[in-house]
Amino acid sequence: MASTAPHRLALLLLVAALPAAMSSCAGEDFPSGRSYVTCEDLPYLGASLHWTYDASGPSLSLAFVAAPAAPGGWVAWGINPAGTGMVGAQALVALAGGTANSSVQAVVRTYNITGYAPLGVAPTPIAFPATGLAADVGGGGKVRLYATLRLDNKGVKKVVNHVWQVGSSVTRGAPDMHAMDPDNLASKGKLVLSDGAAASAPAPAGGPSSSGDGSGDGTPLSRAISRAADTAGVPAPAVLVLAVLGFLTMTIINSKTQKTLLYSVLE
Repeated sequence: MASTAPHRLALLLLVAALPAAMSSCAGEDFPSGRSYVTCEDLPYLGASLHWTYDASGPSLSLAFVAAPAAPGGWVAWGINPAGTGMVGAQALVALAGGTANSSVQAVVRTYNITGYAPLGVAPTPIAFPATGLAADVGGGGKVRLYATLRLDNKGVKKVVNHVWQVGSSVTRGAPDMHAMDPDNLASKGKLVLSDGAAASAPAPAGGPSSSGDGSGDGTPLSRAISRAADTAGVPAPAVLVLAVLGFLTMTIINSKTQKTLLYSVLE
């Protein structure tokens, strides 16, 4: 009976981890050579961010994924070291190239957002040296923007303000103004860089790939299983079975609770 305690702990850990591990961003299938420690579904504009944070650099390798507001539009992501909004953001902007064809490579530019004036064709330097700038157009017309930022000593801590945006059109090579809808205005938040901390230096481009399907040692689900297995002192497959059983049990309990509440209201 003494072994039931660690088993229960493992179950609780896995049940808590399942919602995050099963988030839609975890299923993103990146090209060979691109993999990230963690990801987050951002709360607005249907966007997600995938990243690996290397504290020894420090540097941030990332993939920002979002669909432009219309085919041929643009997507953008950036860090704002001075505030919480758009002004002051050190932004990466990917232009979709005027097509939703996945074979067309998008163009990525850097912009230091100093005001609300339209952005030009020419990029402007940003505070964080950027390398590996690239983008592609994937399933559903989503643009995937890739970059590695060297954070250096710019006052960036483990929690940073970040912003993201999508636009519907590009005119003569320059991104046009985005919509001013509530979701566009609310597309900002705080990013905990250490959530994507690398155990070692990130693999260079062209290195080991990740299928993005939730398998492998680098995915959120596999890391949660491994941690719970170590805690419980049982094999990882057994912990996974416990997690699935726990998830199903919670689903059944919630269903019964909802029915009970419904009957109470009807009575």
